[in-house]
Amino acid sequence: MNKKIIFLVLLLNIFLLTSCSPGGSRTGMLNKESDDKKADARLEQVIVAIQNQDKNALTAMFSKQALAEAKDFDGSMNYLFELFQGKVQSKKNDGLIVDESDNYGHSKKEVKSFYIVETDKQKYLFFLLEYTTNTDQSDNVGLYSLRVIKAEDENTQYSSWQKMKIAGIYKPKQE
Repeated sequence: MNKKIIFLVLLLNIFLLTSCSPGGSRTGMLNKESDDKKADARLEQVIVAIQNQDKNALTAMFSKQALAEAKDFDGSMNYLFELFQGKVQSKKNDGLIVDESDNYGHSKKEVKSFYIVETDKQKYLFFLLEYTTNTDQSDNVGLYSLRVIKAEDENTQYSSWQKMKIAGIYKPKQE
């Protein structure tokens, strides 16, 4: 019995020491509820800006870095305003990936969120990539990528987040 208690205490100490180290990277469930709420709030802001066709509000959500790297941001925003039609009937969180690192005061947090949004006219898939913290590059804090597509185009316009990590607002290439 005594050996089991010692073993559990040692195991607990190892877990605490490795999960709370001052340097390193964390991915996963830490602050999941808070991250979910923040991602949901950002989605709501994006939808309101799209429905109101509010270019200033939507642009203000993006980081300076994303705006600098984006190609034809205004044209992509106009495309998005035309694409998204109808009144929102439902929103479903379809996944959240949080990558967080804190290396001796150098913090960075990247949130990737996926949603299914249905309107009275169409079903859409949303992908948002946002840097919520970046102590080394404050110009990178904010929305970096936004992809909104019709659900029916999932096979041709939606893929892994790594491939969708493109600065600005997604607009398919014209052929």
